[in-house]
Amino acid sequence: MEGKSRVSVLPFIVVLPLVFIVLILLGFTMRANQGELIHIPPDLFYAIMTLHGLGMAGTAAAGGLAALAYLLSRYANVSSKVVNFMFIAYLITVAGLITATLIGRFGPGWYVLYPLPFKPMGIWSNWAIGLAVVSLMVLGVAILLIQLEFFRAMVARYGLKNSLGWQFFTGSGEYAPPIVIITMDAVVLPGILTTLVGAALLMLYFLKWINPALNLDPLLIKNMIFIWGHTLVNITMYMGVAVVYELFPEFSGREWKSNKYVALAWNATFFIVLLAVFHHLYMDFVQPLPLQITGQTFSYLATVPSTVVTVMGFIAQVYKSGIRWSFVPLAFFVGIVGWLVGGYAAVIDSTIVVNTQFHNTLWVPSHFHTYFLLGFYSILWGFLYYASGSVKETLAKFGFYSYILGGAGFLAMFYIAGAFGVPRRYAEYTFIPVESVAHLAQLLPKIAVVFVLYVLIGFILMTFAIFSGSGRSATSKSWA
Repeated sequence: MEGKSRVSVLPFIVVLPLVFIVLILLGFTMRANQGELIHIPPDLFYAIMTLHGLGMAGTAAAGGLAALAYLLSRYANVSSKVVNFMFIAYLITVAGLITATLIGRFGPGWYVLYPLPFKPMGIWSNWAIGLAVVSLMVLGVAILLIQLEFFRAMVARYGLKNSLGWQFFTGSGEYAPPIVIITMDAVVLPGILTTLVGAALLMLYFLKWINPALNLDPLLIKNMIFIWGHTLVNITMYMGVAVVYELFPEFSGREWKSNKYVALAWNATFFIVLLAVFHHLYMDFVQPLPLQITGQTFSYLATVPSTVVTVMGFIAQVYKSGIRWSFVPLAFFVGIVGWLVGGYAAVIDSTIVVNTQFHNTLWVPSHFHTYFLLGFYSILWGFLYYASGSVKETLAKFGFYSYILGGAGFLAMFYIAGAFGVPRRYAEYTFIPVESVAHLAQLLPKIAVVFVLYVLIGFILMTFAIFSGSGRSATSKSWA
């Protein structure tokens, strides 16, 4: 670490936990409705599902980028104005999506697959479509700007080749950048490319909204959605890994150095994350066969480079280090495990012969809830606690134990349901013609909501612990 962070994340420390609590409650409401414990109209259910999905993905991305800004500012000059703009854009997006979904009943799901957003059939208002699209555009612009700012800052500090770690292969003997810098390149570069695709997509949606006669190609739009969305959620997890690389050594007492294996792994990940996306196209029989083969191949390859160097590096950090497992390193450890479990569950689903059975089942939300709920968000809460300067260890750890217990039980219900073929995206399961599946589909959510309460209680306790230190945030530059 070259110095103190010069970017404050205090606004994120205050707002992100509060938004997450609301999103947990939305998830609780959906599972309670599926378990027949409460009854809400279908239009409200799908509006909640849309807000929950977009909210969780957007909050994770905003939190991860804020964490990277905090860490990168230790080594390079990162513009606080860009970070502040992303925070304001995040607030605008949250307010816009809440209004569009809960009031306007915009509910096409977080994928917003074309043409569903524009086929409300009297369910949601036309203004809600426009508000949702514009809100996503605002956050998309902010994400693109901060990614460009990261790229500029890293290149200005280290140069392009050195920031990628290429000096390990050229024998130039130049100073190797910290491991967090090399990892961030695998976040920033594919992030910039695919965010531009997302920007084009949202612009097409905006044009469709103001000119309903405009016809778009549904298959092209779907491919653009997944190129953007799949990459965003994957690089968000990589943001968490970068945080662990940078901060875990402060607790283990050992350096986590960059080397040629780390550089090779994360340079390979840059290409793999862009090509693994094609496993989302299996069900589209009109897609060219080479894309399907590419999706299968690179989905498998995605499990190797970044995972191997991270796991081996983590073992080297922990083995006989005498580390004291305070809240932050514990949260980082659970986050890495959650990433691995959720990632390998995704690889199972990306296998074509399995995907034909699991594609539209609850196995799909089980894997991405795993690497977000127990994976990335565990790391994010550890980071927010660290950045806040809190010392409420007992409260934070007690809350985290409840969070882990609740998360594991909640996810188990998803995995079991997916394995038995319970479909996803259903508001209720009363009318499923297979009685055994319908019974299981209604029973498991009843159990799941109990575990969600453990998640909620645990997270509230962690939030109190984080807030207790928010006035002592360890930065040298205030947010203004």
